[in-house]
Amino acid sequence: MAKITFGTDGWRAIIGEAFTYDNLAIIAQATARWLRKQHDHTPEVLIGYDARFQGAAFARHAARAFGSEGVRVVLSDAIVTTPAVSWATKHYELDAGIVVTASHNPPAYNGFKIKGPYGGPATPAMIRDVEEELDTVDHDAPLQSYEALDRDGLVELRDVRSAYLAELGELLDLDALKSWGQKVAHDAMFGASQGHIVQLLSATQVVELHAEHNPGFHGVPPEPIAKHLSGLAQCVTEFGCAVGLANDGDGDRIGMFDENGRFVSSHELLALLVQYLHQDRGLSGSIVKTFSTTHMLDKMADAYGLPIETTPIGFKYIAPKIIEGDVLVGGEESGGIAVKGHVPERDGIYIGLLIVEMMVKRGQPLSALVAALHEEFGPHHTFRIDLHTSEEKKQAALDRLEAEGGLDTIAGHTIRSLDTLDGFKHRADDAWLLVRPSGTEPVLRVYSEAPTAEAAEALVRDAIDQLGVG
Repeated sequence: MAKITFGTDGWRAIIGEAFTYDNLAIIAQATARWLRKQHDHTPEVLIGYDARFQGAAFARHAARAFGSEGVRVVLSDAIVTTPAVSWATKHYELDAGIVVTASHNPPAYNGFKIKGPYGGPATPAMIRDVEEELDTVDHDAPLQSYEALDRDGLVELRDVRSAYLAELGELLDLDALKSWGQKVAHDAMFGASQGHIVQLLSATQVVELHAEHNPGFHGVPPEPIAKHLSGLAQCVTEFGCAVGLANDGDGDRIGMFDENGRFVSSHELLALLVQYLHQDRGLSGSIVKTFSTTHMLDKMADAYGLPIETTPIGFKYIAPKIIEGDVLVGGEESGGIAVKGHVPERDGIYIGLLIVEMMVKRGQPLSALVAALHEEFGPHHTFRIDLHTSEEKKQAALDRLEAEGGLDTIAGHTIRSLDTLDGFKHRADDAWLLVRPSGTEPVLRVYSEAPTAEAAEALVRDAIDQLGVG
């Protein structure tokens, strides 16, 4: 058995190598044993799956593993998004949710996400408990058949997608969106969000891209970042759409383009949500952001009198803050955002339409809303490179940063301090640069923020050169 370890959001591995039916059964059985230890009753778990290769078959196999351990399974009857599973886990009062997905990873990957009964990612403590159960599983014990579990009432099919979309219909002002008179482009990236925006709005209002089943994603990782979405940018301008929305493979992340085909960063989306929910909807609460997220949020928190907190990277660190406290907006640089009034989970479909609702209510295009942000709080431009390098070079760079306490100067900026909450964040007077290894891929991530786009890019490229990992 290949070693099973959890990254920033679940276990992910290449299909046919570490991600096999046997390993999936082992991790499902370990999760089932953890659940049985937590409850005196028969635990109940919801299992969903995305549009990846063999998703339905893998989910059915996971259901057999849970059922063989005496855990009752509610199985989605079709492809479903991660936020739908999270919401349904809480709504149906189940003990956990499972999503067979590798999220935004390349098509060769699949994975296994665990959701808590509160409708959000399992906490790091929960994941540690599951990992401790892995060694207790008997790899040779046969699983019960799906038919036997069905006969014994341990598995049930349910339409999770429809119930989730009905919930979004209650959270959003769909009447205002439908009467807006503007077109919306939606790129599902061949993922689980296919058809969602059309169903919430209408076929005449939405221009769809990549909304058919293609487990290979045309070879493009289903991550909603600008370099993967040139088709969406073109679609927005070609069809005269007011906005372009994109979701990752399992629908929990959001990417957006304004009416001019310009990519709007997650940093800007987070800031817009804080502004809309606080100023327009009159809501309050803290802002929770991850380590790689814009410092514009700090300025907004100060201006609006809202508390702000920074966590390590990974939504699993934000979700507990939402559950335990009063959070207005929580989010990541990578497009995962949650807001007050919904589950403590990233939801790319809801967040995208909430931004559209802001456009409708304010009567302004997205470009104007973003421009007003930078006018009020100062220009904040970000840049990021995901550097595929050798394991030796990556580790050498990290070892050097650890030994030397970071870099002294980067692209002409004198570094004033180094923060190691999650990686190596170099802080200058008006800029910052972060170097951090990926938790799920052999990649070194380098992020920056500066007053101009050119300065932000220069920071990243100079750091890469200094570390010798280019």
